[in-house]
Amino acid sequence: MSEVVRRDGGGLAARWRSAWLAGTPEAFGDCCRVDVMYQDPLEPEPLEGLAALAAHAARLHRAFPDMRIEDAGPAVIDGDSACLPWRAVGTHRGEVGALPATGRFLTLHGVHYLQLRDGDVRRARGFFDLYEVAVQLGLLPRRGSLGESALLMLRGFGLLRPRA
Repeated sequence: MSEVVRRDGGGLAARWRSAWLAGTPEAFGDCCRVDVMYQDPLEPEPLEGLAALAAHAARLHRAFPDMRIEDAGPAVIDGDSACLPWRAVGTHRGEVGALPATGRFLTLHGVHYLQLRDGDVRRARGFFDLYEVAVQLGLLPRRGSLGESALLMLRGFGLLRPRA
């Protein structure tokens, strides 16, 4: 294992965030390989290629037109691997799949783990709490609430006491 972990200094992380905000194949081409593979909790199957990744970003922009993506910590690169923590904020004003706009404001923390080749993203995997997204959009009860206990009971987990 490498002993030297270098900080990104904003290079790759800034290009990655800019690509998500632009939502175009050209913007993703500035930091990704043409055959990039991408996965996150919103996509049931991996996406392949700049156009598919840009289309995913464009869908998110239609759902959250005021979306901002910010640093949530230092980007860390170690050889051909990178970790980019982020925070996205925006108002849900458009459809996401079959879900109509809720008008609710969302604050979401996540991280992208990247596999690099020659400094460009070859594979990317996004991680964030989809349950928390559903709570903030008013679709599921808050964790530790009586509503969560009732939901778990209906699912066969028995009655759980709400956390204090």
